[in-house]
Amino acid sequence: MSAETSRPPLNWWRSAVVYQVYVRSFADSDGDGIGDLDGVRSRLPYLRSLGVDGLWLNPFYPSPLHDHGYDVSDYRGVHPDYGTLDSFDRLVRDAHRLGLKVIIDVVPNHCSIEHHWFRAALAAGPGSPERDRFHFAEGRNEHSADGRGDEPPNNWRSIFGGSAWQRVPDGQWYLHTFAAEQPDFNWRHPEVASYFEGVLRFWLDRGVDGLRIDVAHGLHKAEGLPDHEHADHDELTGDPINPHAWNQPEVHDVWRGWRAVAEEYTQRTGRERVLVGEVGVLDTHQLAQYQRPDELHQTFFFEFLRAEWDERSLYGVIERGLRTIAGSGSSVAWVLNNHDMPRSVTRYAGGAPGAGPGDLDLGLDRARAAALLMLALPGSSYLYQGEELGLPEVTDLPDHVLTDPMFHRTGGVRRGRDGCRVPLPWTADHDVFGFSPDGSAGTTWLPQPGWFAEHAVDRMLDRGDSMLHLYREALALRHRLPALRSDDFRWLPTEPGVLAFTRGDGFACVVNCSPKPVCNPVDGPLLLASDAAVLDGAGEKLPPNTAAWVLLEAER
Repeated sequence: MSAETSRPPLNWWRSAVVYQVYVRSFADSDGDGIGDLDGVRSRLPYLRSLGVDGLWLNPFYPSPLHDHGYDVSDYRGVHPDYGTLDSFDRLVRDAHRLGLKVIIDVVPNHCSIEHHWFRAALAAGPGSPERDRFHFAEGRNEHSADGRGDEPPNNWRSIFGGSAWQRVPDGQWYLHTFAAEQPDFNWRHPEVASYFEGVLRFWLDRGVDGLRIDVAHGLHKAEGLPDHEHADHDELTGDPINPHAWNQPEVHDVWRGWRAVAEEYTQRTGRERVLVGEVGVLDTHQLAQYQRPDELHQTFFFEFLRAEWDERSLYGVIERGLRTIAGSGSSVAWVLNNHDMPRSVTRYAGGAPGAGPGDLDLGLDRARAAALLMLALPGSSYLYQGEELGLPEVTDLPDHVLTDPMFHRTGGVRRGRDGCRVPLPWTADHDVFGFSPDGSAGTTWLPQPGWFAEHAVDRMLDRGDSMLHLYREALALRHRLPALRSDDFRWLPTEPGVLAFTRGDGFACVVNCSPKPVCNPVDGPLLLASDAAVLDGAGEKLPPNTAAWVLLEAER
C-alpha cells in the first residue's frame, strides 16, 4: 500500500463522536484521589469499546488550579498531579494505536497570575512593555485618597461574578473576564499572537489531532474598553452579552492564522489537524461566521444543550443548526453535556445544583431519548464523561467541598459546576468505585455519593437495558449504517409532540416529546429504542419521552 493511500481520511471531524475527558475526574492511576494522564491511558480500551472516534482532554497544564486548569501558568508542560510530558506522549501513542484521535484544550483568552509574563508585568510596573501584554489601566475616581483612582477603569463584570477588574499594589488595575487569578491577554499586542503560534506548534509536533479553543469569542477587546450599558445583566447570568468584551471583528483574523497553521500540518503529515471553538455568542448566524472555510473547523452548538424538552423547541434549534452552521460549509457539533453545565439527566428532571435532583426517572427517560436524537443528526457529537452512564448531577455537595470560583465569587448565589465534575464510578464494590487503585487512600478530590454505585461501569455492563449499552449500540449503528454518514436530512410530518426525520434513503429517527403514547409515524423494523419495551412491542406505539431508530426499506 502506498504512503498516499495509507493516509487517514480527511474530514473525519465532520461526523466524529468525541468523548470529553475531564482528566481530574476520569481515572486515577497513582492513588492520590486525582485523575491523571496515565489513568486516562489505562481506560482507552473502554473508550474504544464504547465506539467513539476520539477524546478531548480538558486542561492538564501546570496551574495553581484556581479554576482547575483554565488558569494556565505554563502552556507547554503537564501539571505534576496529572503526570509528565512523557505521560502525555504515551497517551497519544496508545490512543493512535487504538484508532482514537486526541484533541487538547488550549486557553488563549487568559492565563494564570503565576504565568511568567504576568509575574514580569507586576514586577515591571506601570507603563512598562511587560504590562502591555495584558490590560492594565488606571482606576477611576481622581479624588480617591491615594490619587490613583480607587474605582475600576470601567463597569465590566466578571463571568464568575463581581468586577472584571483587580487592583494591584501600585494602584493600577488589570482586566480578568473570569476569576481574578485569570488575567486577560491583550491580543492587540503582537507578542501574544506569536507566543500562541508557538504553543500550537509545540502540541501539534507532539501528535495531537486537534485543539479545543476555550472562549474563542473572546481575546480581542474593544478599543478604549468603554462601559457596558447592561453590565448588571452579565452579573446575574454570566451570558457573554458585553459587546465590548466579546465577539470583536478582529478575533476572526486570529482563527485565520491558526487555521493556516493547522492546514500546514495537515499538508505536511497527511493527518488532518482540527480546530474546535467554544464560542459563546448567542446568535446562530454570528456563530456560523467562526467556522467559515478559512477559520475554525467547528464550534460547539450549545443551543441544542439549552433547548427545552418539547418538539417545537428542539425542531427550531435543529433547523437553525442545520441551516446556519452546516450552511457555512462546516458541520454541526451537537452537545448535550459538558463540564460547565448541569448534567442532562438532572436538567430534564427539573433539578438543579443546590435545589435537588428533580424527577430522575423522567430525566433519565428524556436523556436516553435525547442521546438517540443527537446521535441520529447529521454532524458530529461531543459526549461528556459519564453521560453514557446516565449520571445525574450531584446536587447536594456540601458547601465546604465546593471548589468552583463561580460559587465563591457570587457568595453562593450561583452554585457552580462541581456537581458535574465528581470523579467517575468504574466498579460498584470497590473503594471510591474503582476511580483509584485498590489500597489507595480512599478519598477523591470531590466526594462521590453512595448512589454512584448504581451507575458504575461494571453494573452498567451487566444490565442489557442500561444507558451504557444504549450508547454502545447507537455508536455501533452509526459506524455501520451508510445512511448515518449521509448529509441528507428530511423532516417527516407528525402529530403534535413528535419529531421525525430521515437520513439518507433508509433510516428514520422518531422522538416522542409528549407525555402520552403516540403512534409511530414510520413503518419499518426497529433498530434501537431508548425504551427497551418498545422493541418488544413491535414499535406500533412510542411511550412518552422515547426515541426510536427505524430501518426503512432501502436499508433492509
